[in-house]
Amino acid sequence: MRAFFAVLIFCAASMGALTTARAQDPIETSRAMIEAQIKAFLKDDPETAYSYAAPGIKALYPDKNVFFAMVKKSYEPVYHPGNYAFGRSRSIDDGAMIYQEVLISGRDDKDWTAIYQVSRQPDGSYKINGVQILPNTDSKGI
Repeated sequence: MRAFFAVLIFCAASMGALTTARAQDPIETSRAMIEAQIKAFLKDDPETAYSYAAPGIKALYPDKNVFFAMVKKSYEPVYHPGNYAFGRSRSIDDGAMIYQEVLISGRDDKDWTAIYQVSRQPDGSYKINGVQILPNTDSKGI
């Protein structure tokens, strides 16, 4: 009976370690964060969208509503995409910087490629450090 509980505890601990390792994968973490920010834009939720911005972005836009207005005006395909899918990604310096391509069909019937720059913060978390939008969806690599 003790052996059964020991095995059960070992299995539970192993599952936890696997979940933690998977959750810390920089590419998966970046994709989940980008998707969560896009969903916040779609819900017109400036507080949640702003929470994913890196400190450098927050220094440029210290108010969440100003940040939200800037995204709405200058990044319409990201602010309210029609459809989107993740393209290629690239990890630099063992996950210190992630470049993630997002292919977007805009509501304006135009296709776009958004290249997100996601950076690891000193506390180990990841934040969106910038987005470049290009008017096409041909994945040319990053």
